[in-house]
Amino acid sequence: MRRFLNPDRLEAVALVLILLIVAATAGWASFSHVHDWTMRHVPPGTPDAFGWANAVLSDLVPVACLLDIRRRRRHRQPISYPVFLMLAFASFSLAAQLAVADASPSGWLLSALPALAFMALTKLVFTGTPAPARPTPAPARERVDADPVDVPTVPAPVFTPPPSAPAPAPVPVRSALVSSVVQAPRNGHIVSEVTR
Repeated sequence: MRRFLNPDRLEAVALVLILLIVAATAGWASFSHVHDWTMRHVPPGTPDAFGWANAVLSDLVPVACLLDIRRRRRHRQPISYPVFLMLAFASFSLAAQLAVADASPSGWLLSALPALAFMALTKLVFTGTPAPARPTPAPARERVDADPVDVPTVPAPVFTPPPSAPAPAPVPVRSALVSSVVQAPRNGHIVSEVTR
């Protein structure tokens, strides 16, 4: 029973309940505004279901786009099209909220609040921080017998190299290209020349 009542689970359940309540109330308010706005601008005789269809489309397509964006990111696919759709339908919903409001800043804010709250909480849930990665357990170590080991008490012999013979005297090396150096007097000076 204790495993099911940990703080993470309780917070997750509370978040889901809050989201469901906000979704229901914001959805009802937002759907009503979009329905009313749609029905004001359609020809007479258009069925009432058309207004509700626009309301469902304008508010649920952004949610579906958020889910698709998450899926595409996991598979490293481009997300530009679902982002475009999400912004387009969210803008349509927000325009409907503002169109039915009183022409004042407080009227616009109060009318748009349900849709904004629903979009904000939906984004919070679908793009929340990922769960922390679980640390990988260390590999199990092989158990070693704990029997005592005999350690020699006599020090090990030290290796001393035999005395070496004296090094031979260095032998001058002559290059194959130079056969000799000749010093010859010229104009009162001694000049060294290389001959081959």
